[in-house]
Parts: sequence; C-alpha cells; structure tokens
Amino acid sequence: MNPFPLILSAPSGAGKTTIARELLRARPDVGYSVSCTTRAPRDGEEEGRDYYFLKREEFLERRTQNHFAESADVHGNLYGTLRSEVERVLKSGRHVVMDIDVQGATQFRRSFPDSVFVFVLPPSADVLLQRLRRRGTENRGELAARMISALHELRAVPQYEYVVVNDHLESAVARVSAVIDAEFVRRERVSSLEKDVEALVSSLERELETDLPKE
Repeated sequence: MNPFPLILSAPSGAGKTTIARELLRARPDVGYSVSCTTRAPRDGEEEGRDYYFLKREEFLERRTQNHFAESADVHGNLYGTLRSEVERVLKSGRHVVMDIDVQGATQFRRSFPDSVFVFVLPPSADVLLQRLRRRGTENRGELAARMISALHELRAVPQYEYVVVNDHLESAVARVSAVIDAEFVRRERVSSLEKDVEALVSSLERELETDLPKE
C-alpha cells in the first residue's frame, strides 16, 4: 500500500466538501485529516469531526512552531492542516482526502510533494453564483469577497493535475474516485519497479550461467 494525500480545491460553492464527504462514505481506503480554524462553529459542526476550533492566539502559536502543512487567511479567518493529522491517516494505510483552497494547496505541495491535486469546477458561472447565494450565511460584503476569491482560484486551474466538473454529484465523485485508483496503480508500479527489474535481471543471469556452455 502506498497511500497519498488527495487535495480538492474549488471556488466556494463548487461542491468540493460534499465530494470529499462522499468519498469518505464510499471508500474504506480513504481517511480525513481534520483541519483547524479560528472561525466559530456553524450549526451542526462538531469539534474534532468537522474542524479543530482554535483561538487565534493558539493558531498563530502552532503556526510559529511549524505544526501546519499549510495555513491560510480566508475571509478574515485562519485555516490550517496539521502535519500530524495527515501523517496519522497515511500511517493507517489510507489516502488522505482534504478540501483546501488554492493558497493552502500551494503550501501543501511543498510539505507533501507526492500529493495529488484535483480542481473541482462548477458546470457554469450561473450555477456557481446560485450556489454562493444559496448558502445564506454571508452578508453582501462577505458574498462579494467570496466572488473575488472564486475569481482568483479559477485562475489557478492550470496548476492542478486533474480537473473535475461537478455537473452531477454522483458523476463527479466517480471521477475523483477514478483519479485515486489510477494514481494508486501508477504509484504502486513505480515504487516497486526497481525491485522488480532487479529480480528479473538476477533470474536471467542465473539462467544464463546455467545454460551457457562452460569454456
């Protein structure tokens, strides 16, 4: 088993968090790294399940101590992924699936260069705007900030190895799941290739020594 982190990025409202949750529900070989945030919990969110909710001072202290694989200031709140959380899931033999914004994904790539990065796109601008407005948790200024952030994130699409359009949730989840399977097979092949080739060479050398006539 050669597990790796899978990073999902997308403009707010494109569905990356929902896709991550569906993958966790459907695949026993996938685990979730719980992130930290300084924002207040939303209705239904639980400490240690959805996020670790930290005071700003504690978050900054942990960042100073290099505890985070990535951290970002998003709309005035701090978010970060603990290195220890990522390593905990990987050591259990599971891939780590996380939804991280573009700013955090760039940092995460430096911390875990073997990660796989997938950008989730909405099917259209109209759908994205509808999803942003449907949340109903932001005032007009906050909504405008999310739209500006979405614009910056969309410009980062060329930095990602895979792009999945979330036009239908079940299909989008299946596409991301296919990425995991393809990357797993590729990485397993590459990681064992040198050993396999050495074994083949040794076998051929032994056969040649046996079959060739002695001088």
